[in-house]
Amino acid sequence: MSSVDLYNEIVQLTRELVRRSAHPRRKTLMLSPEVAAFVTAPATPREDDTEALASLAREVAACTKCDLCTTRTQTVFSDGNPYADLVFVGEAPGADEDRIGRPFVGRAGQLLTDIIVKGMKMRRQDVYICNVLKCRPPENRDPLPEEKRLCEPYLIRQLELVRPKVICALGAHAATTLLQTDLSTGRLRGHWHSYYGIPLRVTYHPSYLLRKPEEKKKAWEDIQHVMRFLTGEEKAERSSASLSVPGGTLA
Repeated sequence: MSSVDLYNEIVQLTRELVRRSAHPRRKTLMLSPEVAAFVTAPATPREDDTEALASLAREVAACTKCDLCTTRTQTVFSDGNPYADLVFVGEAPGADEDRIGRPFVGRAGQLLTDIIVKGMKMRRQDVYICNVLKCRPPENRDPLPEEKRLCEPYLIRQLELVRPKVICALGAHAATTLLQTDLSTGRLRGHWHSYYGIPLRVTYHPSYLLRKPEEKKKAWEDIQHVMRFLTGEEKAERSSASLSVPGGTLA
């Protein structure tokens, strides 16, 4: 039996158990949000999307759209769970990421891992992590506008395929690229935004927090909003100061 067949059989058995356990007259049953989501989910996992992500990663690895292809060691596509509810989007790979081929593995990456594991009480492998740029800018300089413009379609496609419930933009380059604005991180944080219908929260980049540890309290406030949204304790209601990328919802 294949993994897909086994998954489908488990879903069907779960649905049958739920049906049998329902109230005999009202035909209802109290379920936790997690069980309800599992029972009502499509029977087949999104294997086509996983393959599409793998295909996109291969396309990125062969990309020569800008001069960064001449200085990179390798492209850095993503890390984590392609079915994740939460996606962290950063700026660009650094030296460690360029060498290893995974995002956020240096000092800033360790801080992000601590936020996820120690703060959010989640596993790093249960979230999805990527960057606006897939190649390291020389000497870790800021991404150029043209580099972001050429690389952005890859990011858009990634988010289309992962289909997260919420996005956390780490730092100015991620936030301004996703929201198509020139506002600073300080102006953008503290509000819910919308990226093609996906709730988005902006916070400071971990590398900035390493330089400015006094801002960690604000970043933790941002992360707590994301946590409350994921548990259903908070709605992603946009204020008058929030932004929304036009174009409806991602497929």
